[in-house]
This record gives sequence, C-alpha cells and structure tokens, in this order.
Amino acid sequence: MIDSTQVTITDLIIHHVGAKAKGEEVRYSKQPYQFIDNDEVGVVLKSYFFRPFKGDAYYNFYHEEEISQNPAYSLVHLFFNQQISFYDLSVQLSGLLYDSSNHAKINAGEFYLAVFDNVVVEGELVQALGIFKSENKEIFLKVYLKDQNFEVGTQEGINVRKLDKGCIIFNTESDAGYKICSVDNLNKGNEALFWKEDFLGLKPREDNYYYTNNYLKMCRGFVDEVYNAEGNVPRSDQVDLLNRSYEFFTKKDSFKEPDFEREVIRQPEVIDAFNQYKEHFETEKSMPLMADFDISKSAVKGEKKHFKSIIKLDKNFHVYVHGQRNYIERGYDNDKGLNFYKLFYHTED
Repeated sequence: MIDSTQVTITDLIIHHVGAKAKGEEVRYSKQPYQFIDNDEVGVVLKSYFFRPFKGDAYYNFYHEEEISQNPAYSLVHLFFNQQISFYDLSVQLSGLLYDSSNHAKINAGEFYLAVFDNVVVEGELVQALGIFKSENKEIFLKVYLKDQNFEVGTQEGINVRKLDKGCIIFNTESDAGYKICSVDNLNKGNEALFWKEDFLGLKPREDNYYYTNNYLKMCRGFVDEVYNAEGNVPRSDQVDLLNRSYEFFTKKDSFKEPDFEREVIRQPEVIDAFNQYKEHFETEKSMPLMADFDISKSAVKGEKKHFKSIIKLDKNFHVYVHGQRNYIERGYDNDKGLNFYKLFYHTED
C-alpha cells in the first residue's frame, strides 16, 4: 500500500511526445517546471499522479538476459545513484518512450517526469520517480463574469481524475529491478503492451499478491475450461466450486494446497483433473503457482467481480447462488420438455 500524504514533489518536467506512427516528433522543455510544492498546482498534481495507485500490485524491471540491458532500468539506476541529471534523464526517457510508441493507435501526449520525496510504500520511507503520459483531452465549461452577466465558454484540458498512463518507481529493491507500480487506463489491446513491455520492460513482482492472484485466476480457468458443461458438469456445481474457492481465500490467512484440495476440490477424480490443469496453466501462462503462501486480501478483493455465482436460465431468470449446494436440485420435466431447478430455503424476505 502507498501512503502519499506527506509526499513532496522536488522536481518536475514536461515534454510533448508526438505520435511516431504519424511522423510527429518529441518537443522538449528547456528546463524543469518551476512551482511551489504546496501551492494549488502542486496539490492537484500529487492527487493526479497518485490517485490511480490504490492496490498492492507491484512490478520489477526485467530483461530476459541481464537486467542492465533494460534501457529504462539503466537510466533510472543512474539517476538514483546520482550519475545522471534530472533533465538528461527526462530527455532520454521521453526519447525511449517515443521509440517504443510504434503502434498506430498510440497518440501524442504530454510526458511528465517527477521526483517524489517522503513516499511510504509497504511501510518503507523512500524517494520515488514518477513517469506519466496524458493523451486524452476533454472539453470543460468555463463560467465567467462579464459586464455584470455570467457567461459560459469552453476550454480544452486534462481531466485530473483520469490518468492515462503512469508508473511510480520506488528507490528500493534495486537488485531485483526496483519496486514499481504501473497503470495504463487508456489502451487495452495489443497496443497496451508498449507501456509495460516495450517502454518500461516490466514483469510482475513475485510476492503474496502475485501468488494469490495467479491461483485465483487458475481456479476460474479450471471451471471455464475443464469443470464445465462440456465436461457434463451442471452449472450449479460449477458455481458451487467457484464459491468454495473464493470463500477459502476470503476466510484463510495462508494458503496450503493440501488444505485447498481437501476443503474445496474434495473429489479425488476432480483433484486429479485440477492438478493436470494447474500444470497446463502454469506452463501456458508462465505464472508460478505456489503451494504455500500468505494470502493477499487485496488480491482476493480485486478478483471478487470475476467469481460470478449466477446461473442464467434462458432470458427469464437469474439464480444467485451463495452457498448450500445441497439446497438446489436440477431436474427435467418430461411433460413440459424443459429443465428445472428446485430451491429449498428456511425464510423468505
């Protein structure tokens, strides 16, 4: 978790990175932006930069051969070790971003580089470096007084509640590639890869959040791909397995695979199928699945929306199942030629 309540911005510079696919270039500021940290602009900027980073998902710089061959890491490492000036760093990073922006859907935008002091991340007080890009412009109404009448006009600007792209690099864990948080709220397709992979070269930080998230995703994948209708598994049983899986992660503080298999999967033949799928998932997705780890509650909360306990019956009914699989029965009515569910309950609200 990040605590930015005492953060100060000690340096800030803004360049404009053009759309490379359109032949546009980078326009550089001649010097860093001058402002007082606690003035109105500084307060707004801190909120704009830190607002999107509320979870516990972190990354590290990465290179498949040697981390020093990651250009973004090398530049950041030089700065944190006082071997490159802030201005030179901004020029080289904005140029690296430009060179990485080859996709036709990547638009021009403002590039921000900021230095933050007094950042607390997971209880550690550190300096941090922020890299941000704004691409979207919005039209705002501007009401003003003219000749004792209120008039209205328009003005183009940036919505400070919607950061398009950004990352914060914390000056800690340098040997592992630094601790980093990153977000891309604009691009969702293949073009989104350029920010994390082509420009920054990031991989997920292997911690309890990562292990929890991976295992929950694998559980969903097992139900979607194996424990499904094609495998002659009723939807009610699929929902029941999803509910038990999520409940296990909600109630437990630590994950131990034998306990999960006994309490959630239960049936030996299903456990065998689950373990086969787990091996496939780990290899196919390149996501490590640990057998023993502390459960990250923020990762569990983030996955909640994907564990849908709903049985959809044609377009007529939605049955929400929250537990007690033995209170729901599935059958077939020969006279009507239709399937049915029978529900048992104690009280009705």
